[in-house]
Amino acid sequence: MEKREQLFLGFLALMIVLLIAMGLMQFLGADLSARQTEGRRKIGAVYMTLNNPFYEVVDEEIRTAVENRGDVLISRDPALSVERQNEEIEELIADGVKLIFINPVDWRRCGPALAKAQRAGVPVIAIDTNVEADEAVVSTVVSDNFLAGQQCARHLAASRQGGKVALLTHAQARSAQDRIQGFLDTISHHPQFEVVDQEECQGQLEIAMPAMERMIERHPEINVVMALNDPAAMGAMAALRQAGRLDGVAVYGVDGVTETRDLIAQGHMQATAGQDPRGIGRRAVEEAYKVLQGQQPEPLVKLPTTLITRENVKHSSGEGWE
Repeated sequence: MEKREQLFLGFLALMIVLLIAMGLMQFLGADLSARQTEGRRKIGAVYMTLNNPFYEVVDEEIRTAVENRGDVLISRDPALSVERQNEEIEELIADGVKLIFINPVDWRRCGPALAKAQRAGVPVIAIDTNVEADEAVVSTVVSDNFLAGQQCARHLAASRQGGKVALLTHAQARSAQDRIQGFLDTISHHPQFEVVDQEECQGQLEIAMPAMERMIERHPEINVVMALNDPAAMGAMAALRQAGRLDGVAVYGVDGVTETRDLIAQGHMQATAGQDPRGIGRRAVEEAYKVLQGQQPEPLVKLPTTLITRENVKHSSGEGWE
């Protein structure tokens, strides 16, 4: 009996040793990096800010598409600091990323960081807004921002006899400039509309609200607001509501977020030119993998915007945001 017990214990000890050895081999062969990313290509994305639902959706779409291809996305948020964005690009280059998506804080001042990426052989794709030096990026994927401004102006001219217009702008973003320019070029053919004031707001609700308050104080006759994006439009509406002026002013924006769709349906906002952030994210990834596979990407991709008004908002699916 004692001998049989010894044999059993010896067999058990051998099995334990074998199991430990197998586990050790699996351990040594496993990917021990954070989020199991060792051996996968690293791709970087640097936005102007993630304090905006538009960029959150773009990032989510890019991340899903990149990870579905077996790679990893490293996203950075410089919180509207061009200096920090340039530093983050340099950090991503040092970290060995194979490609960078950039949504520039300042379309002109990002040049030095893009030059460093070029020298390091790291291709860059601009998303949502152009950079000044087109040759510094291999592709640019944006909405047709000029069209977005045109759509808002055409709707205004068709729905009102005239008005005093205030603009909420963002000079550092080429996309914002194009939207405002599309609006101005179109409305210039209708002299019954006059732009009486404008303020910078960086596309941020919390900056747009006091900016709108100042413009109302200077020009109480304002009855039209053209905002570069929906967060700025919501800031304007908050100021107008506080002043008891919300229902008397036609507010336009660009994006098509759920909140502004609701405000349009309720009659508090005139219209917004809807973008497709998921479409931008998907197309940017398509162009990125052309580059990574040694193919030629499209140098410029413009996705159309769709004007969302009280007449069509109930039939608008919110595609691209959901």
